[in-house]
Amino acid sequence: MTSGGPLAGITVVALEQAVSAPMCTRTLGDFGARVIKVENPAGGDFARHYDDVVGGLAAHFVWVNRGKESVALDLKSDAGQAVVHRLLERADVLVSNLTPGTTAKLGLSPTDLEVRHPHLIAVEIDGYGPGGPLSHKRAYDLLVQAESGACSVTGHPGAPAKPGPPVADVCSGLYAALSVLSLLYARRPGQVAVSLFDTMTELMGYPLTYTRHSGIEQQPLGMGSPAVSPYGAYPTADGRTVVLGTTNDREWRRLARELLGRPELADDERFRTNAGRVAHRAVLDEEIGAWCAHHELAYVQERADAAGIGNSRYNTVTDVLAHPHLAARDRWRQVDTPAGPVPALLPPPVVTGYDPPMGAIPALGEHTDAVLAELGYAQGEIAALRARGAIR
Repeated sequence: MTSGGPLAGITVVALEQAVSAPMCTRTLGDFGARVIKVENPAGGDFARHYDDVVGGLAAHFVWVNRGKESVALDLKSDAGQAVVHRLLERADVLVSNLTPGTTAKLGLSPTDLEVRHPHLIAVEIDGYGPGGPLSHKRAYDLLVQAESGACSVTGHPGAPAKPGPPVADVCSGLYAALSVLSLLYARRPGQVAVSLFDTMTELMGYPLTYTRHSGIEQQPLGMGSPAVSPYGAYPTADGRTVVLGTTNDREWRRLARELLGRPELADDERFRTNAGRVAHRAVLDEEIGAWCAHHELAYVQERADAAGIGNSRYNTVTDVLAHPHLAARDRWRQVDTPAGPVPALLPPPVVTGYDPPMGAIPALGEHTDAVLAELGYAQGEIAALRARGAIR
């Protein structure tokens, strides 16, 4: 396996917090980029302090900050700003997701960067994008999921819910990383703006399109989908839950005939098309639910596999930690942290000939002196910066 990675030699400076920008930069780091995370000396990235369950470290922070170098730098000081500009002179990419207006106050707005660091790919992730009535607002994952309508299509009728994973943050970070990769491929600098709201309205593409052209707001169905039937979760005789899914008429007919042993359902005119099955969802769910309730999970899944019907089991988080599929495919690695090694999942892409670095989680300011020395600061200058509070 190669050690350098496809982004070896690329340096990313991160002015980041929480999840969206850290996910972007961790993804770039997973492909071999060097990521220098600039943090406020007074506590650093606030996600460091969400909880202390990982041996005193926060689960959010451990998740999205492996393999980074932490430089604790007061960007509000002239000396701190001088350091970050020296960093940017040598960097290829800048990624930020600070509160609205902060980069402009720091002299790091897109216009500033075009003048002072025209070689940079500069990515700014914010809540709502410029030019709109919400542009000034703080935006967190839940807030944007609610604003974009995502909560209205999650949960149950009259009981909306936030999708569990922070999908606005994560997907915005991945869109940002994709944009960086495209500009690196084109070998040209550029300014990239990604907003959480634009990301979520993109992810809402199906319900927005459906409602625009039908006038109907589909109601959430918990572990089902308003678009397809049968497609949902059914309790089994041994107290487990199986999830069954069909995506076309042929699969439905196989489910009825080969799984349920009910050819008359396959031939019923009401269920001939997906639109008909959606309209009569309650009837189908009752039939499938009754059959599943009389059989154990293993039997249901064995029969479903034999019939070519998509199926899975409903798992809790604890179940997934011990999931045999992850173990069989060797998906877990050990990552060093200030609290000792912890397990972490490999990134999703499997690239032939390349092992992701899976670097350590940095302590706040752990790499400050080393990075400043690399930038040409003498030990006396570093000590003076520390005495002035510009670094930690």
